[in-house]
Amino acid sequence: MNMWIPTEHEKYGVVLASFRGTLQHGLPLEIGDTVQILEKCEGWYRGFILKNPNAKGIFPCNYIHLKNAQIKNKGQFETVVPTEDSVITEMTSTLRDWGAMWKQLFVKNEGDLFHRLWHVMNEILDLRRQVLVGHLTHDRMRDVKQHITARLDWGNEQLGLDLVPRREFSMVDPDEISVTELYRLMEHRHRKKETPTPVSTHHMFVHLKSLMSSNLGEELEVFFFIYDSRESKPLSERFFVKLNKNGLPKFPEKTERQCTLFVDLGSGDLRKDVYIVVHIIRIGRMGAGEKKNTCNVQYRRPFGCAVVSITDLLTADSKEDHLLKVYACNTESDWSQTHDNIIKKVNSRYNLSGSNTGLAVALQLLHGDIEQLRREYMVLFTRGVSITKKLGFSDVIMPGDMRNDLYITLEKGEFEKGGKSVARNVEVTAYALDVDGQILKGFVAAGSGEPGGDEYHTFVLYHNNSPRWAELIKLPIPVDMFRGSHVRFEFRHCSTKDKGEKKLFGFSFIPLMQEDGLTLPDGTHELIVHKCEENANLQDCARYLKLPFSKSNLPGNNQTVKGTKESLWITSFLCSTKLTQNGDMLDLLKWRAHPERISDSLSKLKEIDGSEIVKFLQDTLDTLFGILDESSQKYALKVFDSLVHIINLLQDSKFQHFKPVMDTYIEGHFAGALSYRDLIKVLKWYVDRIIEADRQEHIQQVLKATEYIFKYIIQSRRLFALATGGQSEEEFRCCMHELFMSIRFFLSQENKGSRPITQTQAVFLQQFPAVYGELLKLFTVREVAAFVRETLGSLPTASQADCPLEAVKLHCITKTVESQIYINPESRCILLPVVLRLLQAHLQEQRDLVMCAHILTCMLSLLKKDDAEPTASEEVDLIVESVLAVLLRTILEVANRPQPAGPTLRPQVQDVTGEFVSCLLALLRHMKDKHYQQLLQRFTSKDDLRDFLLHIFTVFRILIRPEMFPKDWAVMRLVTNNIIITTVLYLSDALRKNFLGDKFDFKVWDSYFCLSVIFINQPCLQLETFSASKRKKTLEKYGDMRVMMGCEIFSMWQNLGEHKLNFIPAMIGPFLEVTLVPQPDLRNVMIPIFHDMMDWEQRRSGNFKQVEAKLIDKLDSLLSEGKGDETYRELFNSILLKKIERETWRESGISLIATVTRLMERLLDYRDCMKLGEVDGKKIGCTVSLLNFYKTELNKEEMYIRYIHKLYDLHLKAQNYTEASYTLLLYDELLEWSERPLREFLSYPMQSEWQRKEGLHLTIIQNFDRGKCWENGIILCRELADQYESYYDYRNLSKMRMMEASYYDKIMDQQRLEPEFFRVGFYGKKFPFFLRNKEFVCRGHDYERLEAFQQRMLNEFPHAIAMQHANQPDQTIYQAEAQYLQIYAVTPIPDSQDVLQRDGVPDNIKSFYKVNHIWRFRYDRPFHKGTKDKENEFKSLWVERTTLTLVQSLPGISRWFEVERRELVEVSPLENAIEVIENKNLQLRTLITQCQTRQMQNINPLTMCLNGVIDAAVNGGLARYQEAFFVKDYIMNHPEDGDKIGRLRELMFEQAHILEFGLTVHEKFVPQDMRPLHKKLVDQFHLMKSSLGIQEFPAYVRASPIHFTNGSPRAGRNSAPNIMSPEGGARVVSRRSPLSYPAVNRYSSSSLSSQASNEVSNITGQSESSDEVFNMQPSPSTSSLSSNHSASPNVTSSAPSSARGSPQLSDKQKHSRENCLSPRERPCSAIYPNPLDPTQRPVPHPAGDASLPRSDPNISTPDKVVKPAPSSWSLDMPLSDFNGKGPPVPPRPAHTGSPAKTTRSQSPVMTSRSPQKISAPPFTPSPTECQTTGLVSNSPVLSGSYSSGISSLSRCSVSEASGTENTPTDHALPNSASSGSDELIRRENKTPPPYSSIHERNNPRRQVPLPPSLSIPPSIDAPPIPPKPHQIRRQNTEPRRPDQFPRPRPIPRKVSQL
Repeated sequence: MNMWIPTEHEKYGVVLASFRGTLQHGLPLEIGDTVQILEKCEGWYRGFILKNPNAKGIFPCNYIHLKNAQIKNKGQFETVVPTEDSVITEMTSTLRDWGAMWKQLFVKNEGDLFHRLWHVMNEILDLRRQVLVGHLTHDRMRDVKQHITARLDWGNEQLGLDLVPRREFSMVDPDEISVTELYRLMEHRHRKKETPTPVSTHHMFVHLKSLMSSNLGEELEVFFFIYDSRESKPLSERFFVKLNKNGLPKFPEKTERQCTLFVDLGSGDLRKDVYIVVHIIRIGRMGAGEKKNTCNVQYRRPFGCAVVSITDLLTADSKEDHLLKVYACNTESDWSQTHDNIIKKVNSRYNLSGSNTGLAVALQLLHGDIEQLRREYMVLFTRGVSITKKLGFSDVIMPGDMRNDLYITLEKGEFEKGGKSVARNVEVTAYALDVDGQILKGFVAAGSGEPGGDEYHTFVLYHNNSPRWAELIKLPIPVDMFRGSHVRFEFRHCSTKDKGEKKLFGFSFIPLMQEDGLTLPDGTHELIVHKCEENANLQDCARYLKLPFSKSNLPGNNQTVKGTKESLWITSFLCSTKLTQNGDMLDLLKWRAHPERISDSLSKLKEIDGSEIVKFLQDTLDTLFGILDESSQKYALKVFDSLVHIINLLQDSKFQHFKPVMDTYIEGHFAGALSYRDLIKVLKWYVDRIIEADRQEHIQQVLKATEYIFKYIIQSRRLFALATGGQSEEEFRCCMHELFMSIRFFLSQENKGSRPITQTQAVFLQQFPAVYGELLKLFTVREVAAFVRETLGSLPTASQADCPLEAVKLHCITKTVESQIYINPESRCILLPVVLRLLQAHLQEQRDLVMCAHILTCMLSLLKKDDAEPTASEEVDLIVESVLAVLLRTILEVANRPQPAGPTLRPQVQDVTGEFVSCLLALLRHMKDKHYQQLLQRFTSKDDLRDFLLHIFTVFRILIRPEMFPKDWAVMRLVTNNIIITTVLYLSDALRKNFLGDKFDFKVWDSYFCLSVIFINQPCLQLETFSASKRKKTLEKYGDMRVMMGCEIFSMWQNLGEHKLNFIPAMIGPFLEVTLVPQPDLRNVMIPIFHDMMDWEQRRSGNFKQVEAKLIDKLDSLLSEGKGDETYRELFNSILLKKIERETWRESGISLIATVTRLMERLLDYRDCMKLGEVDGKKIGCTVSLLNFYKTELNKEEMYIRYIHKLYDLHLKAQNYTEASYTLLLYDELLEWSERPLREFLSYPMQSEWQRKEGLHLTIIQNFDRGKCWENGIILCRELADQYESYYDYRNLSKMRMMEASYYDKIMDQQRLEPEFFRVGFYGKKFPFFLRNKEFVCRGHDYERLEAFQQRMLNEFPHAIAMQHANQPDQTIYQAEAQYLQIYAVTPIPDSQDVLQRDGVPDNIKSFYKVNHIWRFRYDRPFHKGTKDKENEFKSLWVERTTLTLVQSLPGISRWFEVERRELVEVSPLENAIEVIENKNLQLRTLITQCQTRQMQNINPLTMCLNGVIDAAVNGGLARYQEAFFVKDYIMNHPEDGDKIGRLRELMFEQAHILEFGLTVHEKFVPQDMRPLHKKLVDQFHLMKSSLGIQEFPAYVRASPIHFTNGSPRAGRNSAPNIMSPEGGARVVSRRSPLSYPAVNRYSSSSLSSQASNEVSNITGQSESSDEVFNMQPSPSTSSLSSNHSASPNVTSSAPSSARGSPQLSDKQKHSRENCLSPRERPCSAIYPNPLDPTQRPVPHPAGDASLPRSDPNISTPDKVVKPAPSSWSLDMPLSDFNGKGPPVPPRPAHTGSPAKTTRSQSPVMTSRSPQKISAPPFTPSPTECQTTGLVSNSPVLSGSYSSGISSLSRCSVSEASGTENTPTDHALPNSASSGSDELIRRENKTPPPYSSIHERNNPRRQVPLPPSLSIPPSIDAPPIPPKPHQIRRQNTEPRRPDQFPRPRPIPRKVSQL
């Protein structure tokens, strides 16, 4: 069996083809993956993909292309780096990183960058192929790499990736170079990216396309030149293009004849008065309009001129086409000035040559030197472009420039008529002739672009004897042909006659060089015109060359020629690097010919132009040293001064490029072997004279030339030594030492008197560093170093800070450390002390920081990382000793210095800071253990060490700041952090040794811990955010530095001992932040510190409240920033629980850990929920959970209030206005009506508590209004109104009262939808903690039905599974790793039954109490118990009734709350039957009443309901109940059900009675077309009666009322809504305000909100009514999850199943009918239909009386005994008595002292802070019930019955709105007992009934008491000033109802400090 063998060389490869890896241990590969190979076996490799090193496997060898690689750390942890070009490696890794990010750009819809990056990636891939092929030349390879790196940098910048430090296109390893060098590279790349360096050289590209004109037909010549209008002279040669007759280039194939580059324009030439001028000359007939004749002679004639300003092209970077307008001059004689006239806009001198004449030209301004342009615009130069030179030299003259151009401008001429009557047509022809008189071929050029010719013809001006041409020609004659050459100008008259002859009439000439060798001087020359007629006369030039040629140099006696009028003016300009026009220069160069002139020539040298000197530099220097060698005694000083002048001339920027020429001369041509003696002697003479000299200028000039003087001295000595074999060595050294002694002496002098010697010292110091290199040629390194040390050491130390010498000193030091002498380690140790001394002095005074930083950078960049030399170690030690402390202080001061307002200064400061930081890091990196020991030993006192540690820790904190380096400098940040952690590890020992025990110093330790925490939390160290490749590289190079620092923190903490108490609780927050970093090892190290803190805190104070408080405070802010996760929560819990197992305080510790863990659960859930987009139930529920946790468990008021407002904002965003109001009430409840000042908090300003509470009240009221919860708004209006009244603020009081009144109107006028309610169960472990395995009831949105709600919940929880049954889930569901949702509709059980049962209360009011302040909900499920009787299923039909009790009533601070308790009861078949019939009877009553009061728009609902009941009864509906429950067997078997059977019988008879009355009403309103149906119903009713065996109704049925919900004519509006027993017993009902429910809600504990609505599925029968009666409870079957809103055809309908075919309204019809009904027409209902007559007052019923009915509809039926009550009307009452009634006006409260105390409710608002449970009162009256006792509470006028406090205005309004007046009929049977009691009460109280009835309006009106606010007490004294609201205390004395279960304990109210 073959073994796997580790590979030696096959280590790295690229996948050629994808491999699926389906075999055992196979590794799937994708094409292009890179793999590292570990082992090999028979054609297979084993290894891993580099991007996922954890997954190892095998793969075939032939799928891999092997590449050479370098192996690092060979062995188990080896890494492989491919040995390819570093640019290729970078390209490959970068493209891989870009690939993933590029796809994300598409996902994020960043299309522009996506496409640009795609193009760049393709471009890089193409370039990569070129590099890999390897066929590129060296230069081309360099260009390609430069292009690649530029593209890589661009892409990295666009994608926000890191800046890559490079040197020569290759990435650098930061560990291989100095930190200072790394910083310099990064800074260079950063600056390069930011600011391009300005260029000083510019070039103009011109490309002539065509001339467009309508009157062409002749060939054209076009001349371009650059013209300076300020100086009125051309700046360049002319560019010459020939055009054909069509206006196109004559030679289109030769681009160099159409394109040119005007080169060497300086920055000063780019100004607005510099223009490109175009002159156009036509070649043809004399007159443009002449007819064609036999004359074929062609003339050059003016055509047009065009001008464009250079500044117009500065903005045009691209090569744009310009159409230049062409102008013609009006007068031909002004032609030469046309362009000036156009520029100056002298319109009278020129006009457009044609409306459509234009010159099409491409113009482009290019920048940079010409070589750079050749690289960038390669196509331009390869295609061909002519070069048009500048007239004269460019701003910078290069030594290699060779030029010899003579420019001649033919300016003008003056000619005589020559015997003709008209002026001549003069043409000038120019020739260049050599010494022999032969014409120089091709040396006369009209301009660049066209090759030179043999002659040049000027244009001809018609009939002009004084022509002005201003035409420039160039004569590029070689230097060797200049001597003896001349230029001849021939003048011809051009005849316009038929022959067109050109007749010669004269000539002029001018020699190009004088006999003494001087070239023709620049300037204007007036030439003599010599007469001649025959050309033959000019062939022999010797004949005329003897003649005078210029009028300026004629002999004085030659007046004949001088007086002639004919002349030619020309201007010459020589641009030559070889010829001179200067006589003094010639005299100097020819000094041997005239020895007597040497002195004068040397003196005049300074006056010669510098360009002349540099042209003959070598010759001049040879002359000077020749003179020195031959006459040193006589001319030494003058030669020295001349040499100084030439040397300083080369310092000029114009000639600085000639320094290499002088260097070359010194090295190769200089031969003055003896010169050094004279030079040293003269130089020393000058230095010695410095101190005494009055004027220092000349000496300063000498010292400026020090560098080159030393170069000549050294080279001269070398030549001498070479020639003599080293003679006079000692003499030379002695001279040099003496020279340096003189120098040191003059440097040591300080300013005395008026001699500014400092300036001279500064001049020398500037030049001195340049001497070092020269001295090294003759002296050893140590000798030169000694020279330098002594020279620099001689400088005066005590000088003023503003002295210019200080800056120069530093400059000298800079040059010194940059020089070769400092680089050498041998000499460096000599120079270092003096350098450090000067540097330290500057740093301490914070002067010239930029230069100091540069010096330090240079010094530290020379230190090698692993230099083992002892000198290097000493060097580091020396630098540390001198500079470290001052460097730290400098960084502190520079970094904390306030930045100036100017934006320009910031980069400089940033640079300085960065450089100092890089120096510090470099120094610390070089420090080893020994250096740290020496450093720490130098501190003599603890205070010094303490200050040092504080400084360095503070500086480290500065280095860690994000703004320290640009954000893409990740490499620099990692290096910085690596150095910091290394240093901290060294310094922590010093901390332990010196600052523990008695010497403990809190400040140092605190600084240390703060630094460590900030270090770990840096963004640049969070490896989890890095890409995989970057993370891998970082871990390989540095490891995880966070873990290293965490271990160090833990170690240091353990060393603290009892001093730990100093950091508790201060360090809890920072350490908690560290533990939240998602690094498991770090968490494991740091979390145990909390146990230690708890332990020490427990020892100190016996508890750890401080630890707990700090943990809780910090957790909220840290987790909200995105820190922490579920893993952390579990780890925190497990580690600490394990740690405290053996502690004595284990129990309290577990409690703390549990609290913190639960808080983390909620905070993590909250954070996860807040990441979602829209506001949903999950966000709100999570916020509620957190808010309640802060209040109930942590009692953190500030956090509690913050989350109240967060929840409020969420509700507003979701438009849950009612919930928003309840939420804000939580904060409102914490405030008092007091004047206590409150600080600024959240969005609240600083204000008093009263003002803030007022603002909250107004906001809450507004939101209650928006949520249509006006009843609650009314109570807050009243509370606010009371406050305004107590402060006599009647203006606001009026507004409040009007607002209150408007809310009453809205209650009556606006329609409110009743929401539906849903029970939701969240099962499974995947739900958040606040939902997990809990059930909630949710209040639905408007119009939301079960399906919509279920879909919404599934959208909120997309991974949840909907359970399809309503049964309670088992443990498997609870523990499942999934999400299960169980949703079904539930029915609200209102607490306020009394309002709902009361007669006369409008539906608008009842609808509010049906669905508000609901604690309990019901859900019914039918089932069969025992054997099911197929004939009659009602016998075994039971109902399972589930009642859910919430922790808080709905609505509240959330749309959903948790179920606190569930109760399960079973309803027997008999009880179920009773409920069904009761509900049906109630429904019938409601519909009959609505029909009577005309609340229905049509009678259909009543018709359908009657039909459903009667038809079902006829078909055996009620008979089924008789068969089931009235048979003998049932009665015998169920003797306990006797009363219930009796009750069922009564209800059946009652139903028949109601049906009979309903048919009577129906007959009155039924339309004609439905009469047959009515007749059918009447007939069926008689059948029903007979089937029930009813002939006449029993007496109790006749006596009992058929009660209708909206009241009888006699029903008092405020009569007590109680069910009366036949004996007249009345039940006393206590009352409660609506806000007593919210008051409890506001103190809820954990609860959940949802937007849900109720899905009604009525078990008790199908509702034929348009609106479901609230107490017809739904009982969904097991399939109820998917039921719709219409009632399901259930087994417990009002009749047996045979009756289910009754017609029903569909859902749609129901909704449409509901929507079209007005609020009054909407059907309303009540549970118990037996109200009191208004004349019957309630009396207390004896306790324990069995006849007292239960008002709770959910108590099982056996507990209820309902006996018929008397009625105020009967079936025989006339229909006219039933008319619409207005809504009841809720009563004003009775006041203190009223006899009716038992019926008056107390204020529900809690005034005490005691945590007593609040019992929920059984009755909620109208919201108008007052909350406070009145000011006149003892008024006897106001005492009386409960409701006697109603104002007369209210009573009148009610009476008037109550409809037509009716009197009770004889059928009303009032109960005598109750009537009697009522009369007693009325007599005693002397007050009218609570509301005026219709009956009372027919009688004389009784006295009406005043309303409480207007009542006057009997006392004669003035009323007292009302107390402030917070002084009024109200006691809640409301008795607790026995059938009420306890409510959750409210939170003790605490007055907020916020």
